[in-house]
Amino acid sequence: MPDKLNIAVLGAGSWGTTLAILLDENGHRVALWEFFPELAEAIRRDGENKRLLPGVRVPGSISIHSDITKALEEVQLVVFAVPSHVVRSAAKMVAESGCLTEGTIIVNAAKGLEEKTLKRMSEVLADELPVAAGNIGTLVGPSHAEEVSRKMPTSVVIAATDAATASRVQDVFFRPYFRIYTNDDLIGVEVGVALKNIIAIAAGVCDGLGYGDNTKAALLTRGLVEITRLGCALGAKRETFFGLAGIGDLIATALSRHSRNRHVGEKIGRGESLDRVLRNMVMVAEGVRTTRAAVDMGKKLDADLPIISSVHAVLFEKMDPRKAINQLMSRPPQEEMNWMRAKGLERG
Repeated sequence: MPDKLNIAVLGAGSWGTTLAILLDENGHRVALWEFFPELAEAIRRDGENKRLLPGVRVPGSISIHSDITKALEEVQLVVFAVPSHVVRSAAKMVAESGCLTEGTIIVNAAKGLEEKTLKRMSEVLADELPVAAGNIGTLVGPSHAEEVSRKMPTSVVIAATDAATASRVQDVFFRPYFRIYTNDDLIGVEVGVALKNIIAIAAGVCDGLGYGDNTKAALLTRGLVEITRLGCALGAKRETFFGLAGIGDLIATALSRHSRNRHVGEKIGRGESLDRVLRNMVMVAEGVRTTRAAVDMGKKLDADLPIISSVHAVLFEKMDPRKAINQLMSRPPQEEMNWMRAKGLERG
């Protein structure tokens, strides 16, 4: 693979724009695709994404398109930076363009589970794209676009079943302020970054209700147990959830003022309806849709997910947030590590 690649970044949201700028800094030939022509034109005209990433310059060397076929011309690596619920439709468009080969590298940057199929994002891409399964990787971690775009030190992980793919992506994206680790546990990485959004909604609810550090510390700790429980049931490695895609992304998303998912929870904790909160948001909170998928997956795998189920009840069953927390606190007492011994996971 040549040192400088033709790369298409699909999705000109805050994260897609940030990744396009980073890749341009590394000397790659970057095309940024935006679905809406008027938004693509605005970025070209203004030299920045004023709507989602104000004050961050988009270099003129990045070509910006609303025609996906033009963005994919002679492409060697494609980044999917679209919301998780449109990954499949975007992948269909890419496949129909005829621009990909079996050797094209695919990098997923979306965090979520597909509602109807319960599939992870790499599985959705593998369904639709004419590339080798080992060429699909997921690049995720605690990485708010608002900070990475301003070159604040950040560490993420690239997960792929093929070590060579992970290594290539690591080289392509690595910057002095953007450190990348490789991981072969694609299941664990994708489950971790999807489910942490649900726990972040719960953390926001606690903020909205005025609860303190004790509550949130317990919530994040037990939330990580549920993420690990479901991930291990799917075949993930337990240690993955103690890395950047697990506890790292959970901390960033549950505590940050930049977090859309925490924002949703906080507004609901203060008494606003989910519909109202989502109507007033510019960006997508992935955890809302993922909550439905996670609850369905938990039932399918017979995995006990009390916090995630409570978030589902608050979001979709109109349960009062205080009642949901009271129910969680009133569950029968138990030993902290009993679930790991039951599954034989004490040593990983």
